[in-house]
Order: sequence, then structure tokens, then C-alpha cells
Amino acid sequence: MGNSLVNTQLNDVKIFLGKAVQAIENFLNDTTIKQFKLESEEDRKYVQTIFSSLRKLAVYCEEGFDSCSIILQTEPFQKAAAEKTLYKIYHQCIDEFFAPKNDAWFENSRSAYTGKNAIKFYREVPETIKQLVKSLEGEFQQIREELEYYETDYRTKMMQTK
Repeated sequence: MGNSLVNTQLNDVKIFLGKAVQAIENFLNDTTIKQFKLESEEDRKYVQTIFSSLRKLAVYCEEGFDSCSIILQTEPFQKAAAEKTLYKIYHQCIDEFFAPKNDAWFENSRSAYTGKNAIKFYREVPETIKQLVKSLEGEFQQIREELEYYETDYRTKMMQTK
């Protein structure tokens, strides 16, 4: 892939990550679990798990944003570093959004065929959480599709150098 294409993708991903961080941090800064008036201890623990996933996702996205910023400022443009960063963003940010390690929610793969949102929660959650995830999902899906190339290409390059 040419330098200009990788540079453009890196810049697009940087903009996306900046928006994602801002949305997640705004939500986390303005929302407390106590505001939700949850009916059971299980519901409270589940919402805590969701908040934990959102915090982790915000950190991963912020780290990715910082990495993109550094690479974009470096002259000459470091294509290999950019590709490695995009690969890492795919695995940390995108994977964490669609399949959080703590199983706070899951992706319903059949939703892609119905045009509905793919992220599903295991329990009923407050509407503000649903709205946040729904607002992020479209752009995460778009970036995932754009970065899937790095999933295979970078891994192939790493296998060839061994």
C-alpha cells in the first residue's frame, strides 16, 4: 500500500479515535452508576462491568490516537510504523469494542444482515448506555472494515520475516 494511502488512513483513524474518546469520556464524566436506580445488585454489577469496559476502551483509543499523532508528525513518514499502529488499533480498539474481554456485551453477527445494531447486552441496561454504544457502533464498524486489511497483511509480513 502506498505511503499516501496509509497516511490518509492513519489520519482518518486518528480523527475517529479522537471522537470516540471524547464521546466515551463525556459519558463517563457525566454519568454515575447511582444515577440509574438499578433494581438489583446483579444489575449494578453488570453496569459496573460495562463502565469498566468503556474505561478500557477509552484508554486504548487514547493510546491509539497518541500513536497516530506521533507518526503523522514524523518526517519522513514511517509507513511500517503506521501499518503496525493500524494493526494494533484494530486489535485493541476495534476488538475491544465488538468483543470486550470482560464480556460486558457481545456482537450479534446476524445483525449485519438485518441492518440493525450488532451490539447486544446480556441484561437490560439504562437507555443512556444503549445510546452511547449505538452512537459509536457505526463508526467502529466502518473503521473495522477499513482496517481489516492490516489484520491479514501485517500478520503475513510478520510471518515472512521469521
